[in-house]
Amino acid sequence: MAKPARKRGSGDTARHAAIREEILREWRGGDEADDLTAGIHLAGKWVDAVLRATGTHDGLHEDQVRSAWKELAGDFISRHAEPVSVKDGHLVLRVTQPAMRFHLEQMKPMLLTRIREQLGAERIKSVKFTLG
Repeated sequence: MAKPARKRGSGDTARHAAIREEILREWRGGDEADDLTAGIHLAGKWVDAVLRATGTHDGLHEDQVRSAWKELAGDFISRHAEPVSVKDGHLVLRVTQPAMRFHLEQMKPMLLTRIREQLGAERIKSVKFTLG
C-alpha cells in the first residue's frame, strides 16, 4: 500500500534550499557574488573615454574631414596630400612629396582659414604636414 503524500513544512523548504545552495556553491567553486553587477560598467562611459583619448570626442568624423579637404584643396592637391588624423584640434596631412609639402607650408595660413570656415574654427587649431 502506498504511503500518503507528506506535506512539506517550512523545515523541508529550508533544508532543500540549503542543499541547493551547497550544490551550487560546489558547482561554481565558491559562493555566489553579493552584487552581480559590481564589475559591469556602461559602454557609453568607456566609449566616451576612448573618443576623448583619440581626440575625436568633438564629433568631427573622418568622412567630414576628407570630403571637406577634397572640396577646398582641389583635385591636384588632394591627390598629393590627404588628411591622416585630427587630434586635439590639430589636423595632420600626409604629403607625398617634399616639394608639395613646401608648397602647402606656404599656403598654410590660407588653408587653415578655409578649413576653419568649412569645419568650424573651434575644431581645427592648426595644420601639420608629414611625408609619407
